[in-house]
Amino acid sequence: MQKVIVIPDSFKGSLDSRQVANIIAEEIVAGNPACTVVRMPIADGGEGSAEAIISAVGGRIEEAQVLSPDDRLITAKYGITVQGQAVLEVAESSGVTKQIGLHPMTSSTYGFGQLMCHALELGLRDFLLCIGGSATTDAGCGMAAALGVRFFDKNGVGFVPNGARLKDIAHIDVSGMDMRVRESSFTVMCDVDNPLFGPNGAASVYGPQKGADYGEVRILEEGLRQVSKVFLKVFGPGSDYAHTPGAGAAGGLGFGCMTFLKAKHVRGIDAILDLCDFKGQLANTDLIITGEGRLDSQSFAGKALSGILRSARDIPVIAICGVCSAKEGLLREHDLRVFETSEGTSIKESLKDPERYLRLATQKAMQIALHH
Repeated sequence: MQKVIVIPDSFKGSLDSRQVANIIAEEIVAGNPACTVVRMPIADGGEGSAEAIISAVGGRIEEAQVLSPDDRLITAKYGITVQGQAVLEVAESSGVTKQIGLHPMTSSTYGFGQLMCHALELGLRDFLLCIGGSATTDAGCGMAAALGVRFFDKNGVGFVPNGARLKDIAHIDVSGMDMRVRESSFTVMCDVDNPLFGPNGAASVYGPQKGADYGEVRILEEGLRQVSKVFLKVFGPGSDYAHTPGAGAAGGLGFGCMTFLKAKHVRGIDAILDLCDFKGQLANTDLIITGEGRLDSQSFAGKALSGILRSARDIPVIAICGVCSAKEGLLREHDLRVFETSEGTSIKESLKDPERYLRLATQKAMQIALHH
């Protein structure tokens, strides 16, 4: 074995993608000292994406003080690549892990807009937005408010919208939007195709995951429909993005980015693989090892694994994961061999010492790979 690419996602709750890549690489080199190991820690647009991208392409991490989804002052990080691209993730500022408890009706993306302002202040004009892991269902209106857009109710009273108050939006004034936004380009990394509203929309599908009960989902749904109506009046028929795939991502933030920022959407994993020059690294590669905490049928539908398999050509791919619930037929269909860190023990036990069990799974994977 001459060359192996190690390209894992994080094992959520235990190891980040960089730790996973380093542990797997160490085990490969320990058993095959002459082997070249290319480490590419990745993420698919959710938590940890900025650090994974900076780790892969080079750059630095910046910090800014922003409002959390539950209105506390927090420190949020974002990346700046060596090429001068700002890499912002909503999980850092307006993410579900950045609040105390769940607040499906009152959380907003205002902090995400503040993070953008911080990057604009540094002179950055090229943005990669990672929108997985949000706590919000505000259609990006909080973000827009932080950028200078004003929202009014039917009595002409201004307010910053959150999920509960989307339905009160009667008028939008974009004249005060930060001029630097118009000088900038925005790319959104997005791995879902949901529309803004309806049975597959932001409120119905993701509202309950963010803590909304049945009645609250109905209020959020009403609000998203109202936003679509008002936006249509303000921005005209050319800006009717409500049914565009990805509009419902991150509680409608996908829609807000299309409307306010004129952002283009790309598959998260495809964007990261391009940034890492994954295809360029495939030359003379004998094996690709990827990994994630939980491998299931969703892993093959737009997640990191799907992009890797799509690009791997005829190079064998091995996946190391905490636990795999994907059916055997699906694994065979993709010619994917899977090794679980929890095999021979319990998930709970493997999480107590994730590094040890990841090393054991890697050793087993390499033994089998070298004999095939």
